[in-house]
Amino acid sequence: MKYIVTSALPYANGKLHVGHVAGAYLPADIFVRYLRLMGEDVIYICGTDEHGTPISISADKEGVSPKEVVQRYHDSIKAAFDGIGIEFDNFSGTARNEHHILAQQFFTDLYQNQHIKAKSTLQFYCEHDKRYLPDRYVEGTCPKCGATGARGDQCDKCGQIYDTTTLVDPLCKICGNTPIIRETKHWFIHLDRFTDQLKEWISHKSYWKENVRNFMLNLLEQGLIERSITRDLSWGVPVPLPEAEGKVLYVWFDAPIGYISSTVEWAKQIGKPELWKEYWMDPQTQLIHFIGKDNIIFHALIWPAMLMGQNTRYVLPHDIPANEFMNLEGDKISTSRNWAIWVDEFVHDFDGEYLRYYLAANAPEKQDADFSFKDFQQRINGELNNVLGNLANRVFAFAGKQFDGEIKPVALDEMSQSYWSEAQALLIDIKASYQDYQVKRNTRSIMDIARLGNRYFDERKPWMAIKTDPEHVKQTLWLCAKLLSEISVALYPILPKHMQRLRGMMGLKPISRWDDGILEQNLRLVDVSPLFRKIEDSEIEVQLNKLHAMAKAPEAKSYDPLKAQISYDDFSKLDLRLVRILEAKAVPKTDKLMQLKVDLGFETRDLVAGIAQSYKASELVGKTVTMLVNLEPRKIRGIVSNGMILAAHSEGRISLVCPEGGEPGSTVQ
Repeated sequence: MKYIVTSALPYANGKLHVGHVAGAYLPADIFVRYLRLMGEDVIYICGTDEHGTPISISADKEGVSPKEVVQRYHDSIKAAFDGIGIEFDNFSGTARNEHHILAQQFFTDLYQNQHIKAKSTLQFYCEHDKRYLPDRYVEGTCPKCGATGARGDQCDKCGQIYDTTTLVDPLCKICGNTPIIRETKHWFIHLDRFTDQLKEWISHKSYWKENVRNFMLNLLEQGLIERSITRDLSWGVPVPLPEAEGKVLYVWFDAPIGYISSTVEWAKQIGKPELWKEYWMDPQTQLIHFIGKDNIIFHALIWPAMLMGQNTRYVLPHDIPANEFMNLEGDKISTSRNWAIWVDEFVHDFDGEYLRYYLAANAPEKQDADFSFKDFQQRINGELNNVLGNLANRVFAFAGKQFDGEIKPVALDEMSQSYWSEAQALLIDIKASYQDYQVKRNTRSIMDIARLGNRYFDERKPWMAIKTDPEHVKQTLWLCAKLLSEISVALYPILPKHMQRLRGMMGLKPISRWDDGILEQNLRLVDVSPLFRKIEDSEIEVQLNKLHAMAKAPEAKSYDPLKAQISYDDFSKLDLRLVRILEAKAVPKTDKLMQLKVDLGFETRDLVAGIAQSYKASELVGKTVTMLVNLEPRKIRGIVSNGMILAAHSEGRISLVCPEGGEPGSTVQ
């Protein structure tokens, strides 16, 4: 049997934090390492998700190309994975030509098979920037809960999603102007066409987590809806239709196709360009997606439907072991608040495998888990050091002192056989648990074997028996060595580097298969040293202080990018004048808008300004401000706004441009 194991493609717009690792990457890496120990044919595939609006916004803000943003974060994420020993067969990216070709083929097959239809929709359009605004390019007030700063497609405060055009007081995130609503054309996948196929497919997934399977079946009973799969962007996979110029595939549509395109890339890199088909087109292949719980619908319904709609017969997902979330010191991880542990920084201070062990022992498999630095310290010191490290140290030290570092096979007495049988039962359970993705359970079971060894060593009292019965001591050391050898293999998927080092000290060959744990030959200890190191209280205090300081620290000041140069003729068209505010009142049912009546000296005008959150009406009356007076009128909330007040935006505060002198009507040059 062949396996394709994937982890959700990390988004190339930020660094990797411990929540990411705990959810989708460490569990997959552990599972792959276990499969290889069992001699299975498995490839582990991933890459960065490199399209979408947030990347375009970041590029616009920095004044660089999206490609530069993508490459920077791709390299950063890959380096973080390397730092904790996450080993992919291929780590690709969706901005590569191979992926574009395949994603367009996916669209074409679905389109030709009548699963994709075009229709007109309403979308925000920025007249200033002359472009349609995808959801993440718009910000405003949530139509559900009234929170300000809501994104175009979802409110972070209440978590609700909504139609972008229902956003209240929308603003273009590029220029800050109020966009208008225009009709545009987009393409939609009709998921309802796959309802019967999906029901039949999921009905056989009795081994899925019950809550996941039932949730998917319930969604199918409620009825699937059409979903837009295109966006008005310049960065992404171009829609392969002549009438779709300027439109790209929506990131959620093209991202999972990256699992296949990355495998195609892998096959070419190893000089066997057709080999990928032996995995993706073999119905016996087990395709297993490791994801976080927020990606379940995409991988359990939408992605399978996309595969079903292809002319090529791709293998469908076999299992989707979705993990829950990892919190941090009792609070949700938040990258916007800098409340996170960044992997690239963590591995500068601690061994990357210490993080692997802690996240495995504290895995959010069935419920959310919490990363605590104090608990991290306790796990490393109390388990790796005081249990496993202690067993290895005391056995190796005693063998070195009494038998010149040599441990030989001997027959086991009844007592020793009893301990060995107990360990064997745990090892059988460990194998089954790895197959069932129960990493947390396995860390406990493996530590139980080490505890068993320490208890056996204490009960046998070799420091006393050596005086009267050396053969008794040899038997004690031999059983402890057998336990350590079995532990080295059982713990290898979680701590590969340290377990290879343990075997090196025992003079054993490197681990390559599960049966390597079976110990039958003489041992000659080599270069023995402590297997782990303890983490000091002072180190934990440094980390906690750093975490809280980063969360409190203000974000580095950023500035909007400079706009394109204009000519003097362009500037001369602007008619800027001083005006005096005569009246001011809040626009009903809005948080930001203020209706003003201003005196231009030769006439009065009404206009609407988005300054209500920075100024009270009483503060405005009598102020002399600067106004663009030859801007074409626009109706806002039923009020004809005849001009634009000039203001500066800084750190959420709006400051009106108020001159020290001058009369209403004076020209600003």
